[in-house]
Amino acid sequence: MLLDNKRIAIIGGGPGGLTLARLLQQKGADVKVYERDENKDIRQQGSTLDLHADTGLKAMIEAGLMDEFKKYYRPGADKMKIINRNMTIVYDDHQEKPEEDFENEHFRPEIDRGPLRDLLIASLKEDNIIWNSKFTEMKPSGQGWEVFFENGSSAYADIVIASDGANSRVRKYITNIQPVFSGITAIEINVYNAENNAPRLWQLVNGGKVFALENGKTLLFSAKADGTLSVLIGIKTTYDWLAKSGIDFKNKIEVGEWFKKEFSDWSPEWQEIFNNDEIWIMPRPMYHFPLDQYWNPLPNLTMIGDAAHRMPPYAGEGANQALADALELYEVLTSNLFTDLKNAIGFFEKKMCARASEITEITLQQTEAMHDENNLQLLLDFFNEAVKGF
Repeated sequence: MLLDNKRIAIIGGGPGGLTLARLLQQKGADVKVYERDENKDIRQQGSTLDLHADTGLKAMIEAGLMDEFKKYYRPGADKMKIINRNMTIVYDDHQEKPEEDFENEHFRPEIDRGPLRDLLIASLKEDNIIWNSKFTEMKPSGQGWEVFFENGSSAYADIVIASDGANSRVRKYITNIQPVFSGITAIEINVYNAENNAPRLWQLVNGGKVFALENGKTLLFSAKADGTLSVLIGIKTTYDWLAKSGIDFKNKIEVGEWFKKEFSDWSPEWQEIFNNDEIWIMPRPMYHFPLDQYWNPLPNLTMIGDAAHRMPPYAGEGANQALADALELYEVLTSNLFTDLKNAIGFFEKKMCARASEITEITLQQTEAMHDENNLQLLLDFFNEAVKGF
């Protein structure tokens, strides 16, 4: 096996990196995940993830984790409503949604990020994850790399795999291709203890998802099992809007006042998002990498997930593509089809870039539709057509 007597360092302990570690561990590989979080109990932000049959779920099966996944996924979390700016429900599949069926290729079970991460962590040997290891730099060393961390430690690896997200610090060692602004900025918000802090919205979401949109603006809501309401506010902006807005996004009152003005023609009931102090807010300009990105493969370094192909979240593909990357990289590194690591990594990267390019293009089309002036009707048409196809 190409990995015999090789030390593998995965930088970043998100779903992609942890899944890859699990897969490699099953083959007896010497693999370590270096994660910047201090420990496994750090609270996970973000909405629920829906895993797809040909990507995320396929990786779970190959990792031998489907039984664990079924314990922690959230039945009914894929049910949704579409609502206009006046809080009128125009589409609701809570009654018509088919029962959960893992044999159905269209079934996309949802799981919160925290439980998914927890089950992946539990599947690894305890010493396979090195916590409190925030990457700072790496330098060539022999046939591999010496990797340095903010806590003053370092580690040698024959192969380094970047799984450190959209703002990857490792990517620059592979390519200098820069991301492209999508024209959309999102404000991600978590309202904790939402049943008490945002009762009207919590009831509206009803354990699933809500797409509220009209006139080019979007509010996306999803409920989490721990009682958190995740919100994603999407608007069209220039690339430098955040810097020029003058908004302190750590100040709930300032963000609430901006929202009241920006969504002044929407029902005031939406402002319940900000009527509490148990809230977390993070602005996220939406970027993607060029569809035709290409770099020359290296024999000891590659990347997966958002580090390789970040994209807006509106098609729900980010985590699924990261898990697909993990599975495909595992397959080439542990197969007998390649005589050396450079050819194996080159094969993987070519396939990954082609797949990610196609998915990014679809995602950008959906992102544009979600923020079109006629976005409400476009989304209704999309789901009505999808229902016909099932």
